[in-house]
Amino acid sequence: MGISRILIANRGEIALRIHRAAHEMGIETVAVHSTADAEAMHVRLADHAVCIGPPSATDSYLNTAAIISAAEIAQADAIHPGYGFLSENQQFAEIVEAHDIAWIGPKPEHIGTMGDKVEAKRTAGKLGLPLVPGSDGAISDVGEAKKIAADIGYPVIIKAASGGGGRGMKVCESEDKLESLMQAAGNEAKAAFGDATVYLEKYLGDPRHIEFQVFGDGKGNAIHLGERDCSLQRRHQKVFEEAPSPVLSSEERNRMGDICAKAMADMSYRGAGTIEFLWENGEFYFIEMNTRLQVEHPVTEMITGVDLVREQIRVADGKPLSVKQEEVAFNGHAIECRINAEDPFTFAPSPGEVTSYHAAGGMHVRVDSGLYAGYKIPPYYDSMIAKLIVYGRNREGCIMRLRRALEEMVIEGVKHSVPLHQELIRQDDILNGDYSIKWLEEYLAKREKG
Repeated sequence: MGISRILIANRGEIALRIHRAAHEMGIETVAVHSTADAEAMHVRLADHAVCIGPPSATDSYLNTAAIISAAEIAQADAIHPGYGFLSENQQFAEIVEAHDIAWIGPKPEHIGTMGDKVEAKRTAGKLGLPLVPGSDGAISDVGEAKKIAADIGYPVIIKAASGGGGRGMKVCESEDKLESLMQAAGNEAKAAFGDATVYLEKYLGDPRHIEFQVFGDGKGNAIHLGERDCSLQRRHQKVFEEAPSPVLSSEERNRMGDICAKAMADMSYRGAGTIEFLWENGEFYFIEMNTRLQVEHPVTEMITGVDLVREQIRVADGKPLSVKQEEVAFNGHAIECRINAEDPFTFAPSPGEVTSYHAAGGMHVRVDSGLYAGYKIPPYYDSMIAKLIVYGRNREGCIMRLRRALEEMVIEGVKHSVPLHQELIRQDDILNGDYSIKWLEEYLAKREKG
C-alpha cells in the first residue's frame, strides 16, 4: 500500500519542509511538538498534531518513547527525523523499524558506522575515499611518530582520539618539537576526556570545506548530486553555503562525485547522505559522513531540480531512485544564508516575539522558515529561524539577486543575522570566491578590533 501518513520527528523550518513534500505527494502528516511549540507553523499546517512533552528537547524531541507513542496514536506508518535531534541515532532508527514503522533514513547499521569517527575513517578508506594522511590509529612511540611525520611531511597535527572542541590538539611544525607536543596533547586529553590516547595527521593549513550530496536506493544503486562549498563557518557552524563550489572544475566534480557514488553503491547505502571533505591544493581529504538530510540541501535542489525530501520518502517506501546519474544536470548557481535569531556580530541569542515578518520573494528566491508575525521564538532550541536560498544563471547573478533578497527580508522584534550576510557579500574575497574555513573567524576578529 505504501506510505500514507508520516510523523515528522522534528520542529521549525525542516518540519515544514517535510510537510510540504509529503503533501505534494498526497501523504498526510503528523506534527509532534513540545508545549513551547504549540503555535509553531508546522503544527498549524500538519493534518494531525501530538504534544510530546515540555519545552526541554530531552523531554520532547529527544524522547524516543513519546515519539513512538505519538506515531502509534496517530497511526503513522513512517517517521521522518529531519536533521539534528534523533536523525543520526542508530538506536532510535532500530526502534522505529522494530515497531513496523518505515524509517525515512539510512539503514541503522550505516548510521552507527558513520557516527563513529575511527570506524567511519576506516570504512571510508576501504570504500576508496581519500583520507587525510596520518597514523593508522593510536600512537605512543615517539620514534614511530617521527617516522610517520617525516613520511607525510610537516606540519602535522596531534589529536586526542576521544577529542572534541579543539582540546588535546597540537600543531607541530618540526621534528624537534614532536615529543614535547605529543606529551602535552596526551596530558590535555587525559585531563579533558580521561583518555591520553593520541593519533597523528597531516595538518591542513587553510583548507576549504567541500561536501558531496549522495543518494542510494539501499539495493546497490547510488548517485551523487554534486558538491556544496560550506567553508564560511564560525566555531565549526556553517553560516553560508553555495553550489557549485567556486574552486572546482566540472572534471574534478565528476571525478570526486563518481568516487562518492561508487562508495555508496558498494555499501548499499539507502537514502540521503553527505560525504564531507577538506580540500586544499586540489586534493580532497575525507573528514566525516552525515547520514541524514543536511540543513543546506536546498542549494543542491536549486541547481539540480531534484526534490531531496521527496526522494527520501520514495526510497523509504521501497521505490527506485527517480533519476539516474546521467540524467542529473547541474545548472546555474545557488547560495543559502542561514538566518539566526541572534545579534549579527556578537552572536548573543535573541529569542522573543516576531512583531513583523515579510519574506523576500521574486524569481528564483526561496525562503524556508516557520516564521510569522506574532510568533514567539522559544529560547530552548537552535537559533536558526530561516534560510534564504537564491538561484542565478551564474555566480555573479546569484550574488546580485541575494543582495536584493536580503534587502527585502523583514524580521522585526528580535535581532537576526541578515546584517552579517549583507556585510559578507560586499567583501572582495567572498565576491571572488576566495575563502577558506578560517576566513570568517579571521574577518570577525579583525572587525572586532576595528
